[in-house]
Amino acid sequence: MPEADSLADLGITLTADGGELRVWSASATAMELCLFDDRDANWIAKRLPMRRGDADVWTVASADLVPGMRYSVRATGPTTAGHAFSPDLHLIDPYARGLDRTTSGDWRGYVQEPDTFDWGQSTKPRIGMDHTVMYEAHAKGISKLNPDVPEHLRGTYAGLAHDSTIAYLKDLGVTTIELLPVQQFVSEQRLIKQGLTNYWGYNTLNFFTPHAAYASREAQHGGTGAVLREFKGMVKLLHEAGLEVVLDVVYNHTAEEGRTGPTTSLRGLDNRNYYRQTADGTYVDVTGCGNSVNTATPAAQRLILDSLRYWANDVQIDGFRFDLAATLGRDEENVFDPAHPLLLAIRDDPQLAGVKIISEPWDVGMGGWQVGNFPAGWSEWNDGYRDRMRDFWLTDIGAARATGSAPNGIGSLARRLAGSAHVFALDRGPMASVNFITAHDGFTMADLTAYNEKHNLGNGEKNRDGTDNNHSFNYGAEGSTDDDEIRDARCKAMRNLLGTLLLSAGIPMLTAGDEFGRTQRGNNNAYNQDSELTWLPWEREDWQDELLEVARQLIEFRRDNPALRPVRYGIAGETIPSATQMDWYNKEGRSMSETDWDSPEQRTLQYLAASTPEFEEFNRILLIVHGLEDDVTVTLPEHAGVSGYTLLWDSAVEDATEWMTDHAPGDDLVVGGASMQLFRAH
Repeated sequence: MPEADSLADLGITLTADGGELRVWSASATAMELCLFDDRDANWIAKRLPMRRGDADVWTVASADLVPGMRYSVRATGPTTAGHAFSPDLHLIDPYARGLDRTTSGDWRGYVQEPDTFDWGQSTKPRIGMDHTVMYEAHAKGISKLNPDVPEHLRGTYAGLAHDSTIAYLKDLGVTTIELLPVQQFVSEQRLIKQGLTNYWGYNTLNFFTPHAAYASREAQHGGTGAVLREFKGMVKLLHEAGLEVVLDVVYNHTAEEGRTGPTTSLRGLDNRNYYRQTADGTYVDVTGCGNSVNTATPAAQRLILDSLRYWANDVQIDGFRFDLAATLGRDEENVFDPAHPLLLAIRDDPQLAGVKIISEPWDVGMGGWQVGNFPAGWSEWNDGYRDRMRDFWLTDIGAARATGSAPNGIGSLARRLAGSAHVFALDRGPMASVNFITAHDGFTMADLTAYNEKHNLGNGEKNRDGTDNNHSFNYGAEGSTDDDEIRDARCKAMRNLLGTLLLSAGIPMLTAGDEFGRTQRGNNNAYNQDSELTWLPWEREDWQDELLEVARQLIEFRRDNPALRPVRYGIAGETIPSATQMDWYNKEGRSMSETDWDSPEQRTLQYLAASTPEFEEFNRILLIVHGLEDDVTVTLPEHAGVSGYTLLWDSAVEDATEWMTDHAPGDDLVVGGASMQLFRAH
């Protein structure tokens, strides 16, 4: 995307004589700046006409545009199809760095003070993608119930950055916290009428301001500047602890909803150019949220790019996960283009160098599923990985119990275990795949093993919301149970799911609470549940502490064994630096045959992976995966350069004292039903 000087410095720029406001609109015929009384944000103290300049940028300068001033924009324009001008509406400057709310609930832009935040010695950790272990969490929910956080800081940015929260994340071993949306958002009109709120935050009001409600009460009372300082303080403390911060950002749609939704900013400034629509003004909604931002226009592209630059540089954010990112890559005909100028600009912009960029590579429009099709340099959520791993450990087991045979062999799991090379281009490598078993949207890991059906009545939509395609298995009882056999089977299934996730090639993403079996009682769409149902619990039962210890160990194994985290795909017969040489054996210790890969009766493999060192020491591991509930005898493979195997982890065994045993190539050993074993080869 070419850099246009005429679109530079949009929003407020402070000058020696006050400030200047620049706003883009190609369709407006008049525009004015409204300045409000210091004591009453509903009272217009001054109106100033704005002048149209080059590239449809409207400009006004005023000595009154100083820090602390609240302001809005009014726009006049055509009333023909596709436009939505209403000159009496007070609109938010899309580039507003601060927001203030009136007593009547309207929003005003707020002129922020010059940035004087002291970052001290804090710097971005810049963790390599191959060393990254992501932790998806909610900024409020992660600390809301933490008894070690002072009560007035629970559920806040400061609570997230509290010593006890950071200590937990460091002890777990994750490297990167991915926060659900924290740009200022509001609840949808439908939820407000129901007396509910949008908890997840996928309804953005403004792309440049942190969500004020997640700040401490003291910061909220201090105003939008104090909220921003608390947010930066959170980032600073996380960075000092060596933890990265990735933001889940929603640029595909806005809180203005459909044509009958609230007009707060973009719609009132230039509806025709900011939102996708047909010639008659009908919205082209590929997001399912009422509107879709029209990233085919340079102004919309620039707005998103400038917002990313702000968060990455002014706020020191380490990366972004783009919600419904396929929408961002749609062209003028609403067709996804992997070479879309915005997608390439995000990747290539010097101001975003080193920033992690992760797509949710789909939306709900025609041709919306684009997994594997984003340009090199992007990583993508891999939903095929999610579904196949759930099937292998859950629904296939359930089917085998019901019919006597699992419906699938082990080949599909193996392809994804090895980095999903069948999905992503060779030059992109395993780091293109963000592997996940669960996310905020859907069942928790514990609920995958406890519910066959969703239980969403509390959402107020008569259980119609949320997917019915959960790839889950309840092991014989729906919900909680006192049956020890079922409980044990569920715990082992969770160990298998955690093991698969953390031992696969690619970038693992762990959903907060899955490491100890958090439940949402079968709700698989808890977007409007701001309660203990969704907040992270900090009191755990013994079995949860045991599962947490498994998660810690698996993350440690991943860190210590580079063979588990290749950067590049291997090529048969070649030695590729920072790839992994992979050999596959069946339960007899012989090379896998076609039958071994595909047969539902042969759901056992031995995966021998050797690193091809570039920056780390040589390393080789053996991973055994057994996907049937009967125990199996496995003959350990004989391989050149391998003299023995040391057992590091066995998902069938809860007692860690039985690990760290040594075995020789050719030895027979029993692998428990539906389980995994990890060895270090030497």
